[in-house]
Amino acid sequence: MSLWSLAEVAQHIGARIVGDAAVIPVSLSMDTRTIESGACFVAIRAERDGHAFASQALANGASCLLVDHELDIACPQLVAGDTLEALQRWGQARLAAVAPREVFGVTGSVGKTSTKELLAAATGAWKTPGNRNNTLGLPEALATLPAATRTVVLEMGMSTPGEIRRLTEIAPLDFGLITKVGGSHLENFQEGPRGIAQAKGELVAGLRPGGVWVHLATDDWCRWISLQPWAAHAKPVAVGEGCAYGWEAWESLGAQGERFHLRLPEGRFEAELKLRGAHQVRNAALAGVLAVLAGFDPEAVVRGLGEVAPEPGRGRLDGLQGGGWLLDETYNASPDSILACAAALLALKGGEPVAVLGCMRELGRDSERLHQETGEALRALGLQRLWAFGDQAQRLAKGFGVGGRAFPDFESLRDDPMGLGAIPEGARILVKGSRFWRTERVVEWILAHCGTEGKG
Repeated sequence: MSLWSLAEVAQHIGARIVGDAAVIPVSLSMDTRTIESGACFVAIRAERDGHAFASQALANGASCLLVDHELDIACPQLVAGDTLEALQRWGQARLAAVAPREVFGVTGSVGKTSTKELLAAATGAWKTPGNRNNTLGLPEALATLPAATRTVVLEMGMSTPGEIRRLTEIAPLDFGLITKVGGSHLENFQEGPRGIAQAKGELVAGLRPGGVWVHLATDDWCRWISLQPWAAHAKPVAVGEGCAYGWEAWESLGAQGERFHLRLPEGRFEAELKLRGAHQVRNAALAGVLAVLAGFDPEAVVRGLGEVAPEPGRGRLDGLQGGGWLLDETYNASPDSILACAAALLALKGGEPVAVLGCMRELGRDSERLHQETGEALRALGLQRLWAFGDQAQRLAKGFGVGGRAFPDFESLRDDPMGLGAIPEGARILVKGSRFWRTERVVEWILAHCGTEGKG
């Protein structure tokens, strides 16, 4: 089975075809800036109306359009009443037609993408690219799922209740993994952490009867999920100390990564990770255990875990002049993830351990408290200086105490004599923050001004 022509797609999504029905899209995209040649441009009505960008999409290489009304443009078009619903049906139908033997779902408040990468490597699976983990990106990726795909690993994210439930309707799951139930998107849940647990638990509710899911033994909210009536059809497996499944003999290899033994009823299997930090060991253990529970060979599983390399924004390590290190964790931030990455920084050999942080978002009415507590915790861990920028920078710096500096925005952080230019040579530097603050600009500045001696 090859990729579908527009004629085949139309049968699955109930669309009308305008123009050449034999066109076969190579991919789908909602972004004219990154669309690839031969893709189908999906015009979504959101903050901006995608239909207004159809001509630009064609100029950038799109071969056809998915629209909710026929456009006066000379190109093949799929016309459906609701393009979002049509997109979701397209991805759903394609997954059902390819019919992989195993479909895994990964969610959690932290570490979803890294864990997805680890699980995919452990199982040799096709995986959702990048962070296509929502009700737009996931079906967009599934719509051109390669034929004869045996195993699929899907990252499933959410910011409001019901999103993961919809994702599991699009992609019913055989196996599930929850990295951790934390405080991300707290402002969107009136019930607080319980509401977040309920929303993450939608992944478990979406498992097929008899499906298996794994979680950390220390995660109280995951244990709460396992006891809910709507989770009774699935089998929970706790991973950690005192359990049949877990990890032990963990050893930091510094810039080279981590070493540990994956503990299974079958025995203990040594694994080495290129990813860094105790949090990545936990993620790898969860991924490895679930892969073995799904029937994959433990030796192949630990080899796969060791193949995953850190990406920009997700743990990439750059050597700096004077023997320093830059740990790039700029993709996003929460209190848990900041502290986990700070602990990974401290495992590196080098000079003064410092952090440059953009503030966190979506923490609700507890935002000020959580920023201040995060600053306090960073100081307690052993970091020696903190540069913070954004709307809660004062709170981060106040919690950190002596050595904490606050700036209202990146430009101030960059230009102030006490800003980025004051970071000591040879320092070990963690850079992290919400995507809103575009913390990757800090990484670009440091690399441009401090030079690189190598990458990890």
